[in-house]
Amino acid sequence: MSRPNRLLITGAHLLHPEDGTRTDRGWLEAADGRITATGTGRPPAAPEDARIIDAAGATVLPGLIDAHVHLLVTSLDLRDVADWSPGYATVRALAEAERMLRRGFTTVRDVGGADHGMARALTEGLALGPRLLHGGKALSQTGGHGDLRPLGSDSVPCCQARPDFARIADGVDAVRAAARDEFRKGAKHLKVLLSGGVASPHDEIAAVQYSEEEIRAAVEEAENHNRYVTVHAYHPRAIDRALRAGVRCVEHGNLLDDSTVDLLLEKDAFLVPTLVAYEQTARLGAASGLPPASVGKLAEVRDQGLAALERAHRAGVNLVYGSDLLGPLHPAQLEEFTLRAQVQPAADVLRSATTTAARLLGMAGEIGTLAPGAHADLLVVDGDPLADLTVLTRPEKHLRHVVKAGVPV
Repeated sequence: MSRPNRLLITGAHLLHPEDGTRTDRGWLEAADGRITATGTGRPPAAPEDARIIDAAGATVLPGLIDAHVHLLVTSLDLRDVADWSPGYATVRALAEAERMLRRGFTTVRDVGGADHGMARALTEGLALGPRLLHGGKALSQTGGHGDLRPLGSDSVPCCQARPDFARIADGVDAVRAAARDEFRKGAKHLKVLLSGGVASPHDEIAAVQYSEEEIRAAVEEAENHNRYVTVHAYHPRAIDRALRAGVRCVEHGNLLDDSTVDLLLEKDAFLVPTLVAYEQTARLGAASGLPPASVGKLAEVRDQGLAALERAHRAGVNLVYGSDLLGPLHPAQLEEFTLRAQVQPAADVLRSATTTAARLLGMAGEIGTLAPGAHADLLVVDGDPLADLTVLTRPEKHLRHVVKAGVPV
């Protein structure tokens, strides 16, 4: 027996993140995976094959979007990971994808590691999980954030066919070739690593990686493919270089200053803070699996992350939800809401995980909204997230239903 392809939700509060409103006595109708109509008052008659959900006063809102995940990074034990086969790594990644869906994330953007095979498996329903927009492997210069070779290694990267977070490309021609290769394999965006990072033990946070010419080459290739570039960057020198070169999005940005904020606004670019990653890593310390050098760099970015978010929020920068959790830290994915709520109203935090994220991903009107025509990716929760964000951060208590493409999961 085929499952119903129609859905009717009645008796709901409908939460529209665009304007931060929540209507009473609402209903929502979906067919073939898309929202067909919403309204208030008496709902329409349900077709015979429809699945009916009586929300009984619960809130219906769009499914959440996490724009900074690493599905493939399910362990921080690098010695163990070195023994994994591609198949084993993929199975672990898809298992984490299902857990993300069950937390309420119906779309995720992977910014280093996931590939077209994972996205296809999720699209075809071979595995349960969110819609996956992957960028393939991030680009790193030699000695950059994506070059994890030990200092004693003189090996030269060859082929780089193994599933991994990043690939090494030096020089304009190599960057062009790597970008073209990732787009050939279906990447929806390209990530370029422009500064040191916490997880890379041998570079400095304030280091600037890649020249402006190399970044411009990546941007040009992305534009040629109707895609965009996002960058890993903490320090204003790296962020400003990227924005001048035409990148669309900045990941992290913890050390930004007022001039960087002005440039983000001038370019109408997006910023994806990832505060929860630093909080969780600091909480677990060495037990997280990161090497001591990485744990020691946490303070450089953690202490300024919230202030950077507040500065960007007050200025009106396009802010998008991202978690950047790795390995054993993934279960804290929803706690980014809690951290941002310290300096942002709940409605703004929610927009970062719905409508603003959808604009970044080039899917405005398609996801992150209850508008007719959008994908019927929905959450049914007890309570009002606009009044209390713990309605979202405690799914075991408040989350009644996750609906993906019109089908409750």
